[in-house]
Amino acid sequence: MKNNRLTDRACLAAKPGDRELRLFDGQGLYLAVLPSGTKSWRLKYRFAGREKKLNLGPYPLLSLKQAREARDRARIEIISGTDPAAARKAARLKAKTGETFEEVARSWHSQKQQSLSPRYAAHILSRLEANAFPAFGRTSIKDVTPSDVLEAIRRIEARGAKTMAHEVRGHISEVFVWAIASGLAETDPAAIIRKALSPSGGGRRPALLRIEDARTLVEAIDKVQLASTSTKLASRLLALTAVRPGVVRLAERNEFEDLDGTMPLWRVPASKMKLSKTRKADPAFDFIVPLSLQAVATVRAAMQASQHKSLLFPGDRGTKPICDSTLSQLYLDAGYRDRHVPHGWRASFSTIMNERAATAGREGDRGIIDMMLAHMPGGVEAAYNRAAYMPRRRELAQEWADLLLPSAPAPASLIKAKRRTR
Repeated sequence: MKNNRLTDRACLAAKPGDRELRLFDGQGLYLAVLPSGTKSWRLKYRFAGREKKLNLGPYPLLSLKQAREARDRARIEIISGTDPAAARKAARLKAKTGETFEEVARSWHSQKQQSLSPRYAAHILSRLEANAFPAFGRTSIKDVTPSDVLEAIRRIEARGAKTMAHEVRGHISEVFVWAIASGLAETDPAAIIRKALSPSGGGRRPALLRIEDARTLVEAIDKVQLASTSTKLASRLLALTAVRPGVVRLAERNEFEDLDGTMPLWRVPASKMKLSKTRKADPAFDFIVPLSLQAVATVRAAMQASQHKSLLFPGDRGTKPICDSTLSQLYLDAGYRDRHVPHGWRASFSTIMNERAATAGREGDRGIIDMMLAHMPGGVEAAYNRAAYMPRRRELAQEWADLLLPSAPAPASLIKAKRRTR
């Protein structure tokens, strides 16, 4: 029988019925879909001549890849003569007495080191001992929050060790995934904060990752004297929507809908998105951007200022859209060389909004923020992109706009600036 038969798409698309639905992956692992809609990973196995079942954890909290890893760990236990269900029951009983994060982490490490080189295993444990255990090691693993983990990781970043921060977060996450599979925890707070971390390297696209700095940047751009109205408004819309710069530069009037209504949106044609050639030709993959009040005002100002019948942001000759170098030069003129580039707004939005979600314990916002950046899970149908969680996406877009522009001048005021183009 073929192993690893399932895909993320099949797991996501599975619908509940009148009875429990079982989607088998191989080697006893299957996804159980209950009539209530709950999905969980289970493992069928035989021990001491008896057929048994083990509940590995809920989906999608426990991903397909993680479920397979949990299955393989359970099979190793069986081969070594240990009943994984009995071991898990004993672990749950121990957890009731107040098992701490450090105790669980050391148990996880004891098992993990068997598949690692001695040197790397020692590195992992020393990282946890230096960075995680002092912060929340004595806390019951069920009581560790995203804020606890984020605070510990921020201390590492403050030392300038950004790569180390990412690695430690990964180790902590592995502990929680192992704890979930062992019945000792229900969530992974380290996964929730992943997108809130600073980039691990310098990168080619520097970005400001604090909301206060982002506000100052908006003010600096508004004050650049030589920049055209079109360029400034394009930058404002880019900051508010966090789409790719090329999408903003090529924006056209007919892409914006319901600007006078309660559900204003920007329907970006699939042909302008970062997609495969086949999907670019399919309208089903048009990208929907819910617009905040500030974004609507920016679009209206651009429509008023543009002399082109279709282009929202025409260049200096008025016949073609502004070019990428024009936007980049704007940020250089504002004094942000090597600090922030047009594409950096995507990192700013992701980092700041994910940090807010982590601090507030809003785990569900992580995936929605990814949707707003057009980061779609592989294989997911286009409908998921177009309509899923639109009310929450609209709320987050407005929250971001309110954070970024609490007192910025109305975009219409930029039209009054001296109209000198590059």
